Amino acid sequence: MTHTTFIHTSDLQLGMRRKFLSPEAQSRFDDARLRAVTRLGEIALERDAEFIVVAGDVFEHNSLEPTTLGRALEALRKLPVPVYLLPGNHDPLVADSIFHRTEGIEGVTVLADSTPVQVREGVEVVGAPLLTKHASEDLCAKAIRDLEPTEAVRILVGHGAVEGFGDEEAYALIDVASLDTAIAEGVIDYVALGDTHSTTALSASERVWFSGAPETTDYFDRTPGVAGGEVDSGNALVVTVAKEDGRSAVEVEKVPVGTWTFEARFWEVAGAEDVAEVIEALKAYPEKDRTVVKYALTGTLGLEDTRMLERELAELEPVFAALYPRERLMSLHLEPGDEEMENLPLTGFAKEAMRELVGQASSDSAVADGQRATARDAVNLLFRLSKEVD
Repeated sequence: MTHTTFIHTSDLQLGMRRKFLSPEAQSRFDDARLRAVTRLGEIALERDAEFIVVAGDVFEHNSLEPTTLGRALEALRKLPVPVYLLPGNHDPLVADSIFHRTEGIEGVTVLADSTPVQVREGVEVVGAPLLTKHASEDLCAKAIRDLEPTEAVRILVGHGAVEGFGDEEAYALIDVASLDTAIAEGVIDYVALGDTHSTTALSASERVWFSGAPETTDYFDRTPGVAGGEVDSGNALVVTVAKEDGRSAVEVEKVPVGTWTFEARFWEVAGAEDVAEVIEALKAYPEKDRTVVKYALTGTLGLEDTRMLERELAELEPVFAALYPRERLMSLHLEPGDEEMENLPLTGFAKEAMRELVGQASSDSAVADGQRATARDAVNLLFRLSKEVD
C-alpha cells in the first residue's frame, strides 16, 4: 500500500492590493498573507504532511515590487516541506513570469508542464499550468489525456473555472465528470484545483476540490436572500490518500488558516431600536483591525436617530480595517417628524434653512449624491448646534 498526506492550497495571490484599505491596513493585510504561507508549513508539520501543492495564483501578478517579491520568495523558501507551485491566470508561465525567480530555491518546484513529477517513489504530482492568461481548452483534461492507470498515488493540480462556478468560455471549463472517470479508472487519485476562493467539494466522490484561498480576499455577502461571495475562504485542505491494487481511499480535512474577515451587510432601519441593532452588530466583530465591512442601510430616520447613527459609525470607522457604506445600495432618508421639527430651538431664517436642508438631504432625484451628503452634514451640524444652544 502507498500512503501519503499533503496540503492542498491555492490563490495565495501574494502582493494583492485592496483599494478600500488604508496604507496602514494594507500593510497588515500584506503581512497576513505571508503569515498564511508560514501557517501552511506549520500545518504540514502538525499533520505529518509530505508536501504542499499550490493550485495556481501563487502571486497577484507577474510584476510585483521588489520588496513584496523578496518577502514572498523568502516565505516559500522557509517552508519545512517541498512545495509544488502551479502557474494560474494571475501569474501565467509567460516569458517574464515571476516563476523564473524561483529557480534554484531548494524545495520549490514549479509545475511548468504536465510531465508527472515524482515526489518520492510511489507518489506523483501532475500539473496543468496556464501558459497564457486565458486557457483555450480544458487544461486538466489535456494534462491527463495520455496517462495510463498507475499503482502510484497521482495528484492532478489544476486552475480554472468549472461548470457552475465561473464565466469562462465553455471550451475552457474544467470537466469534473471526466476527472471523476479518470479517478475511477486509477489514472489519478485526487484533483487539487484553484481559482474559486471558497472551499468547495466539486463532486460526490469528494476527490475533486477547490481548496479556496488560505486568507480571505473578498466579501461574504450576508445580505438577506443573497448569501454569496466568499462564503468559506480562509482554509487549507489536509489530504490523505492510500492506494493499493489500483484502488485508492481519500480523506480530506478542512483546516482554518486565515485571520481576516470581509463581509457585506444590509440593514433596514426605522428608529432608534434599529440603529442600536446596527451598532451592536458592528461592535460584535471580535478582531476589528482585521475586519472589513461594507454596509447598506435602507429606511427613514428622524434627526435624533440619524445623529446617533452617524456619531456611532464615525467612532467605529477608525477601529475597523475598513468600514464604509455601499453607496450604490444606500437608501437612507432623513425625515424628521413634525413634532421633532417644532421642538427644535430654531426660529426664523434658521428654521427655514433647516427645512430646506432636510429636503435636500432626503431627495432621491434632483440633488446629486455629493450635494445630498453635504446637505446631510449641514443638517447634522445645525441640529447639534441647536441642541447645544438649548
